[in-house]
Amino acid sequence: MAAGNRKSREYETIPPGLCNRRVCIETYGCRYNFGDTAKLTEVLKRHGCTISDSADDADIVIVNTCTVVGPTERRMLRRLSALRDRELYVTGCMPQVQKEAILSVCNPGFISPDAIQEWYRGVGTVAAGSVGIVQLAQGCNGTCTYCITRKARGPLRSFLPDEIRRQVAAYAACGAAEIQLTAQDVSSYGKDIGLSLAGLLNGIGDLPGNYRIRVGMMNPATVRHDLDAIVESFSSERIFRFVHLPVQSGSDTILERMGRQYTVRDFCTIIAAFRKRYPEITVMTDMITGLPGETEEDFSASLDLIRRILPNKVNVTRYSKRPFTPLSQEKDILDSVKKDRSRIMLSCSEQVYAEVNRPWLGREVSFIVTETIRKGSVMARSPSYQGIVINEDLPAGYEGRVVLKKDRKYFFLGERVT
Repeated sequence: MAAGNRKSREYETIPPGLCNRRVCIETYGCRYNFGDTAKLTEVLKRHGCTISDSADDADIVIVNTCTVVGPTERRMLRRLSALRDRELYVTGCMPQVQKEAILSVCNPGFISPDAIQEWYRGVGTVAAGSVGIVQLAQGCNGTCTYCITRKARGPLRSFLPDEIRRQVAAYAACGAAEIQLTAQDVSSYGKDIGLSLAGLLNGIGDLPGNYRIRVGMMNPATVRHDLDAIVESFSSERIFRFVHLPVQSGSDTILERMGRQYTVRDFCTIIAAFRKRYPEITVMTDMITGLPGETEEDFSASLDLIRRILPNKVNVTRYSKRPFTPLSQEKDILDSVKKDRSRIMLSCSEQVYAEVNRPWLGREVSFIVTETIRKGSVMARSPSYQGIVINEDLPAGYEGRVVLKKDRKYFFLGERVT
């Protein structure tokens, strides 16, 4: 039955129509959304469904949506409109804050992210694969004035350590080489239940299996209150020496407008602490350009911060006015200014990458294969999570040593030694 011919509703128990069917799940956005999809996939398989990679070959399409910025929202609505005559369900962030916008282009069933978590607790299996995603918590307690995800996902609700540990163990047993820990703010884990990220990491590094753990995005506002313990918890050989720590601006004035609850100095202190303990750690950060009120001086401060901290990767995003956020009422900066600033920042970042990567060329490092790119080519990771493309057929979990031969900005080309 086409979605337009049935009443739209939100399901808190498995809809009968989602049993014993061929289902395609299209997933957009962050790793957390992909974690929801991984859990939903296991639930559907338990209810007799076959998972299809193509909407054209499926009886039912589920779209796991993202609405973090305006262009993504518009992309979601175009895709949902194109599927409006299909049997369609929608989940993810968008239904939680923009259900009316969805209903203006289609008439789907809605599956809440909370329902996925509840359904999954009765299943608990994981799919075999080289990369596993383990969610640590739902929501966050941040106060970011530009963020719609905070409203979509609600306050912080941490999962229990035993639940997380079981999922890590299950992925390891299924052959995952990389296990990604994810949340809206990983470093806030446990603050609602009297636990901590450091304690969690110390408790999951001893499970059997040939895998490494990548710790996901952490907010400087929550890292700084538990800095020493978090830094020390990265000491396990199981954990990649990698931090994703979004700073968002190099101007304290803009950080205050953003509601980020830390200063540039706080951020630099955190980076320095990680680098003192792990000199070769990979640092990823995020920047937003064109926030309402951002001056040329504020923007220059962001460029200066990039040049000072020398990150390995900068995710550059143009500010996008989002509904239901405090900044949505503020006067926006011209799109042409945002575009110019993001282009300049990307160019600045790529100059930094060349500087950071240059000393690594010709060095020999250890690696673990985490993914197959295509036949005859794999992605491997160094202990510092540097991406290394090796043009050989190697299985996930293979460990060896490689010489870094060429710099490709975002990864290296390597020649295997062992």
